[in-house]
Amino acid sequence: MADVTLYKQDGSENGTITLNDAIFGIEPNDSVIFDAVIMQRAGQRHGTHAVLNRSAVRGGGRKPWKQKGTGRARQGSIRAPQWRGGGIVFGPTQRSYAYKLPKKARRLAIKSALSQKVIDGDLIVVDTLKFDSPKTKEFASVLKNLKVDSKALIALEAGNEQAALSARNLANVTVVPATGVNVLDVVNSDKLILTQAALSKIEEVLA
Repeated sequence: MADVTLYKQDGSENGTITLNDAIFGIEPNDSVIFDAVIMQRAGQRHGTHAVLNRSAVRGGGRKPWKQKGTGRARQGSIRAPQWRGGGIVFGPTQRSYAYKLPKKARRLAIKSALSQKVIDGDLIVVDTLKFDSPKTKEFASVLKNLKVDSKALIALEAGNEQAALSARNLANVTVVPATGVNVLDVVNSDKLILTQAALSKIEEVLA
């Protein structure tokens, strides 16, 4: 089983902690990680694109001229697609791009992403993150103590509102609850920071 260093809030070491190999010690499956990222990005698309089709444009209720005898091509409406101001053919309509991978694939993807962080040495476990009040400056000092100067994903245990409020205004820092750790955020971050309580919750959910 893999052991990682357990840090204090001031950046000093506080022993080691053993990770669950079933979650943090598997062989990463890059293909499933890719599929999970594409699924999440598809779900984030708004899909609000739309055009005025023939039924949505205004006017065109009357036949512009009689069917025969004029020498001109027959027309049924001045809002047909070939007319200026007519409806758009085959344009985009509002839709949802969301879809879901099988549950086993989603679980394998998050386990693979977490295991890759361990392999790369980008997982940091802190015993606790406590703040008396929301202080962005204090949280920035914690990141400096942990030598984190790049994009970071921070997973906190439920109820730790002071830490969440302290970190939300920091650039390149994303804060999620332990139950909200997802593949896209993990892949998109350079460092993954977990509190000890958040780590326990992740292992409980994914075990």
